[in-house]
Amino acid sequence: MRKIHLILPALCACMGSLAHGATPPTCHGTVYLTLDTGNMRHAEAIAAILGKHQVKATFFVAQERTQRGDQALDPAWGDYWRARVAEGHAFGSHTWRHGSFRQDGPDGRVSYRLMDGRVVRLDAEQICAELKAPDTRFEALTGRPLDALWRAPGGRTTPLTRRAAETCGYRHVHWSAAGFLGDELPSQTHPNSMLLENALKRIKDGDILMAHLGIWSRQDPFAPMLDPLIAGLKARGFCFARLSAP
Repeated sequence: MRKIHLILPALCACMGSLAHGATPPTCHGTVYLTLDTGNMRHAEAIAAILGKHQVKATFFVAQERTQRGDQALDPAWGDYWRARVAEGHAFGSHTWRHGSFRQDGPDGRVSYRLMDGRVVRLDAEQICAELKAPDTRFEALTGRPLDALWRAPGGRTTPLTRRAAETCGYRHVHWSAAGFLGDELPSQTHPNSMLLENALKRIKDGDILMAHLGIWSRQDPFAPMLDPLIAGLKARGFCFARLSAP
């Protein structure tokens, strides 16, 4: 069974440019930014923010419907994913159909609620197929397989799904309580200023942060707040690292 290793890049993301011989600051902690596909509305903007701050993230990918009318792992997104691979990010499975694992049954199958409301029942082999499909497609698009990581949509797992995933080589990655950035909450009750302030106050060493490349329901998108969030966490002395599994 393969275990997750927290991989620090050779140079911490908080070190900045050494082009002029600057002495890098000391990292006083490490956090792990993870990004689920969502509707991909802010995919390019988020990539630009990561590049600006020289931050490596971990992307969890599913074949989700995008705001362009296609799906996130269609060939039309190949250039986007190849660029992220070239930048050195990590990647895990977010399932193929982005369903919700609900309840294990006595027949050895789990209820899996699909985005259209239908519920199907999956056995261990079918669970593995649901996790491997994004892996197969991602490698076809980029030449790079996913890392041996997965995240259940909504973070919902069951004993059966965890066992099946580990049997076929994937370890589940949740997020830290403070790392839930809230980008899927209503902006009327959770404005960006509140979410940003809370994150900067609460995030601590070792936390796994979670946001999306686009959310359908939020009126005031949180994605632009990743810029001041990363800057603020770096100012507190945090480095950013990716999650990876050999």
